[in-house]
Amino acid sequence: MSTHEVPTADQLSGGRGLFGPQPEPSATAVDDSQPLISLSHIHKIYQMGDVEIHALHGISLEIHRGEFVSIMGASGSGKSTTMNILGCLDRPTRGHYFLEDQDVSKLSKDELADIRNRKIGFVFQGFNLLSRTSALENVELPMLYLGVKTHERLARAKEALELVGLGERLHNMPNQLSGGQQQRVAIARALVNQPTIILADEPTGNLDSRTSVEVMGVFQYLNREHGITIALVTHEPDIAQFSKRIVIFKDGRIKKDELVFNQRSAADELERLPVPLEDDEEDEE
Repeated sequence: MSTHEVPTADQLSGGRGLFGPQPEPSATAVDDSQPLISLSHIHKIYQMGDVEIHALHGISLEIHRGEFVSIMGASGSGKSTTMNILGCLDRPTRGHYFLEDQDVSKLSKDELADIRNRKIGFVFQGFNLLSRTSALENVELPMLYLGVKTHERLARAKEALELVGLGERLHNMPNQLSGGQQQRVAIARALVNQPTIILADEPTGNLDSRTSVEVMGVFQYLNREHGITIALVTHEPDIAQFSKRIVIFKDGRIKKDELVFNQRSAADELERLPVPLEDDEEDEE
């Protein structure tokens, strides 16, 4: 596969053991019954000396299984604080956070760490890959914390990399991969523990325009074909249009929450974009 191509549906069909057979379209539809995630009247107050900083003012938000939600807002709007709470990296000052009907808002640090390892997959702007470790070994890491046996770690890591179109790059080091490929490794790493939800924080922030579309194509595939729930923080309105729903924060409150009726299709856009020349082709000219 060219380093400039987003995996096609056929190329991305390697996740049979990790996620089971590809579901029928009805199985990937949003579940309108019990929410997967429910934030109820969440307040977050930070103490800065004698001053209280109100980052969140009683927000309530539901995310259902199979949704693909973008969270937007200016710096200081509360979107990053909300993402930290969703990811069990921080606890609300007041209010309740239910994840699969479990109130995780009052759990201990160790209990929150267990939730993060088992139920949440993280994808960050900076990839956060170990530089001296292969793609396969990077993807294996989350399973080490859960005590997964070696043969199963290897199988699941390979399958996750195949799922994001990197089946031929298992033993490459990060410096041998493009930015888009490194982000795909990070997505594969987020998938291996079969999380309840993937949280992506500015996942295209370090990527050029075409590579950003390629990465969003991977997210769209995982959401559409495997029903994986995704919440993505972005400051880019055009990136948010790849999702199915946009939640906009302002001054610690939800200003707008709306469906995307003209969702961008990464696969369609990539078909229309010219394929960049490989480095060796450029040198020949």
